[in-house]
Amino acid sequence: MSRRQFQLFHLFHLSRLLLLACCLSAAFSTAASALELTVDRVAGADGGKVYRIASSGTVAAAPAAVWRILTDYNRMAEYVPDLKSARVVARNGDKVIIEQHGAARLLFFSRDIHLVVQVHEQAPNKIDVSLIEGDMKVYQCSWELMPVAETGGTRVLYNATIEPKFYVPGVVGAGLVRKDIAKMMAAVLQRLDQDE
Repeated sequence: MSRRQFQLFHLFHLSRLLLLACCLSAAFSTAASALELTVDRVAGADGGKVYRIASSGTVAAAPAAVWRILTDYNRMAEYVPDLKSARVVARNGDKVIIEQHGAARLLFFSRDIHLVVQVHEQAPNKIDVSLIEGDMKVYQCSWELMPVAETGGTRVLYNATIEPKFYVPGVVGAGLVRKDIAKMMAAVLQRLDQDE
């Protein structure tokens, strides 16, 4: 294959991937209209690119019920998409070490992900998660719970900064991350709403 043929082949497949990402993004903005979500690709501390994620949604469950579900780490794989297993390795007061096995689905392939994270619980309304080791260069996230006085429900905020160790195409990466986070948040919010 000549260089020109290779470039045309690459351009053709890239345009198909962009179309797929746009269709998926439109589908998720329609299906998850109650879910607020932004994903930005920005410069990280090491000069690489990281994904900065901000997401939120409101559930009918009270903050205490939401806290109980979110801190039941051994059962996370029951409702978080693409998470195969999660188990508490150690606990010391408000600090918890968790090992997670999951999958990252990028376009037409899937990659196994292994993470060991430290969770810092700040009861009753904040959970901070930071990477100890695993298949990410950067992985920091937090869950924050805000009572909704009018309904007795809970506003759930999820913020994260992530950078995978593996290659994610820059052109479509933010769309793929957005799709995965939208799927994860929708599943978490649905699970939280089952326990009012």
